[in-house]
Amino acid sequence: MTEIKRVIALGFFDGIHLGHGALMEMTASRAAALNAQAAAVSFDMHPDTLIKGETVPLISSAQDKKELIGRLYGINELILIHFDEHLMQTPWEEFAVYLRDELHAVHIVVGHDFHFGYRGEGDAERLRVFCEENGLGFDVIPKVEMDGRVISSTYIRSLLLDGEIERANAFLGHPHSLSGIVESGFQLGRTIGIPTTNLRFAPGVLEPRHGVYVTKTFFDGLEYMAVTNVGVRPTVGGKDAVTVESHILDFSGDLYGKTIRVEFYSFLRPEKKFDSVDELRDQISKRDAQRVRDYFAKP
Repeated sequence: MTEIKRVIALGFFDGIHLGHGALMEMTASRAAALNAQAAAVSFDMHPDTLIKGETVPLISSAQDKKELIGRLYGINELILIHFDEHLMQTPWEEFAVYLRDELHAVHIVVGHDFHFGYRGEGDAERLRVFCEENGLGFDVIPKVEMDGRVISSTYIRSLLLDGEIERANAFLGHPHSLSGIVESGFQLGRTIGIPTTNLRFAPGVLEPRHGVYVTKTFFDGLEYMAVTNVGVRPTVGGKDAVTVESHILDFSGDLYGKTIRVEFYSFLRPEKKFDSVDELRDQISKRDAQRVRDYFAKP
């Protein structure tokens, strides 16, 4: 059996923003030159959750992270390592040896600020020396800036929480997206003439500002414009469960059980409790839908 040689992009990669993109592009390029497999190595939970005791809401689920690096950068292997107390206390040298011996790394690419291993003692410079001593290739990607600001997942999270979706997308380099399996909802939308698809947030994934968005929905190789509500649907008695509910324009059909992707383009309005379902239907099917059409009609 032939051993797989890998060029490894190493990092947490939440959201797959333009800084990560520079790293992925280098990884794909080195892999092609070395006739090796390009792979991203990441962790199943944000290290700060254990290291600092802080819950960090994720821009992307593991599923979305894998989809993004494949679709945008042609890297189709995502290796997720379980981040636990043992890994947190693993010396950086031991982790580097794991990359070399177990994952068969022939080249490693990291960002300028990457730290790993016990107390974060492993960094780009120490990893560079390790690679040099072990005959591995190595690249470090310098910081990537936009508008005088270093592109970071932390800043993008704050933009999403504020509903600043267009600016978040600019820093991501692609529309913010969520994917999942369509669930059965209250089915009220169908009875009032505005059928919707319902997705739930994967555990630990950030909920952007609650409200209504200009979106596109993708499934079965097709794409449709959509009006999407993120929130608890106060008009129809929604309680605590936050959903991503999309009214897909110019589509009729049953999507229950299908995997769909929702891409966010612009924030339309805050979530609101209407006086009646008729008022809600008119708002979505007429005013919101027209604003979505107008948005995508712009050059």
